[in-house]
Amino acid sequence: MNIKTYNAISHTGLDYLKDRGYEINGDQDPDGILLRSQDLHKEPIPKSVKAVVRAGAGFNNIPVTDLSKRGIPVFNTPGGNANAVKELTVAALIMAARPIVGAINFSNQVRGGDVSLRTEANKGGYRGTELYEKTLGVIGLGNVGSKVANIALAFGMKVIGYDPGLNANTAWRVDRHITHAKSVDEVLQQSDFVTVHIPYTKENHHFIDADKLAEMKPNAALINFSRGGIVDDEAAVKALNADKLRMFITDFSSEVLFDNDKVIITPHIGGSTVEAEDTSALMAAKQLDDYLTSGNIVNSVNYPDINEPFTTKYRLGVLHNNVPNMIGQITKVVGELDLNIEELSNRAVGDYAYTLLALNQLPLGQEDNIVDNLAAIENVLNVELYQNQD
Repeated sequence: MNIKTYNAISHTGLDYLKDRGYEINGDQDPDGILLRSQDLHKEPIPKSVKAVVRAGAGFNNIPVTDLSKRGIPVFNTPGGNANAVKELTVAALIMAARPIVGAINFSNQVRGGDVSLRTEANKGGYRGTELYEKTLGVIGLGNVGSKVANIALAFGMKVIGYDPGLNANTAWRVDRHITHAKSVDEVLQQSDFVTVHIPYTKENHHFIDADKLAEMKPNAALINFSRGGIVDDEAAVKALNADKLRMFITDFSSEVLFDNDKVIITPHIGGSTVEAEDTSALMAAKQLDDYLTSGNIVNSVNYPDINEPFTTKYRLGVLHNNVPNMIGQITKVVGELDLNIEELSNRAVGDYAYTLLALNQLPLGQEDNIVDNLAAIENVLNVELYQNQD
């Protein structure tokens, strides 16, 4: 099988696929796409593609809606770069408390003699504050947000967190000393520093807007190492200029943010560490290989996860719309070919569903027949046949 890659995917992931017998960027039509930040919205995606995997958490650079309609799962690697983003967020938190960037720039402009002595008269302009006993608000307590919240406790900070999707797994990741807010408003109103760690979706576009900024303390700092578009940058600049917000630190630039002393921009380097790139690439490669060889779906952003041991000789993966009577129609087709279903798994998320059937027999010459018959069912979007090589 052939995999098309973009954006200099770490050799760790590529070596894994090569060891599994894949050809990377060969001439034939690709079976899968592995990428980082490449914008696929304007790229033609061949009919041969069965899966698209993003080595990273964000996936707004992938046309998920269109691929969903084609029955193509899109994967990401949540947590793969969480430690790297956590560490940079902590650095941003310290920069929000102490004017480190301005102090460094000033020191670099001083020539001759002891810098400390030469700047003594100006040190008052670089007086900061301590994080100890200040309140950090964390919006989103997932892989990154929970790590940031926990490490802030070590600074002696009071931490208040909010996550609308809070579940048992999230709760276990978060230290018991972290206060769980019932609303975003509660976080914004109480916090001296606010950091945002939520995915970018249509619903989350400008999640932090003018109204939410107005609820923050005027001496508070806002940090966004989540995704561009989560914060309304124009509204943030207006709040800064009106002294309604003290500082904004972000990993995502936009024209309105430039040339503002109260803004610090980093060039989307949250996950840019050797370790994070290796971890994310290996996760992506394993997820892609698992789907292409066994039909298992893990960390999909558009189809439900099904991860079952491949113990039979064959499997059929059927991606379809989430409508009534699909399982009945699918099993009828298999039954009409006198085939016995050893196991069946079915799950749905939103408008889409996935049915995975395990078979121990498939008469010679029936491979194309069963795939074509299943694909002919109304609302079936894609069908894949898998053969166990063990």
